[in-house]
Amino acid sequence: MRRVVRGFWGPRKESIPELAGRWKTMLDALPALLPAAGSAPAGQNALPALLPAAGSAPAGQPWTWTEHHGSGRPTRLRPDEAELGAALQADHDSPQTSDGAGLSLTSRGGPGWEIEISGRGGGESEYVTQAVVLTVLSPDGAEVPEAALLALIADVWQPDIGDVTDDDLLDALEDDAGYDYTLSQLCVGRLGYLSLGRAALVPDGVGVAREEPAGEGVLLDIAPPGDIEAVVDAYVRLRDAGALEPLPRPMNRTFL
Repeated sequence: MRRVVRGFWGPRKESIPELAGRWKTMLDALPALLPAAGSAPAGQNALPALLPAAGSAPAGQPWTWTEHHGSGRPTRLRPDEAELGAALQADHDSPQTSDGAGLSLTSRGGPGWEIEISGRGGGESEYVTQAVVLTVLSPDGAEVPEAALLALIADVWQPDIGDVTDDDLLDALEDDAGYDYTLSQLCVGRLGYLSLGRAALVPDGVGVAREEPAGEGVLLDIAPPGDIEAVVDAYVRLRDAGALEPLPRPMNRTFL
């Protein structure tokens, strides 16, 4: 199964060391949240392989990631502040980068497990939303702590809005509720994260606030897995209430 955990926010200037610290905190937390993803098959030592929690790396050791570049071959990246800072600085200095700094990382573990993370922050663009997107590919039926992953992104990145979604949910929102990501519209999946300004606009009866720490906003349980109709209904009600209003263009703030 493929699920996506996302966070989005507006302009927020940050230094390379600040961004490296955020990336390190996020990457360091993932092995404890997704221990099964780190169980690489015996003898699997190829570049994209995760260092397993029990195997070629001692328990508690960080995973090794593969960094993907705009051009050239992927390279191995250790999630320490020195390597993360160097990679972010290289992206920031690239002629292809116009604002902020970002990374694109992948790791593979046991059969059916793959983790992808892409993100860009530290920018001040008035037109390009900053974001981090965590994609988890897992075997069917595998347990994935979606709420904890969304709370992690909220705590680390302090976004304006975030959610947990998948391809079926996004297709349903497009087909049944007129959602159009090409117009920079925002949405929620079966879990949503809303900054305090957005949370204040949530209508009664939409979602249940969870107890997980989630940045400075609210983590909402929208619907159980598989209940696409409930997600579509919640999206329409949140949109009509203004809780999913995009940041104004040109953007002049980080949160709604």
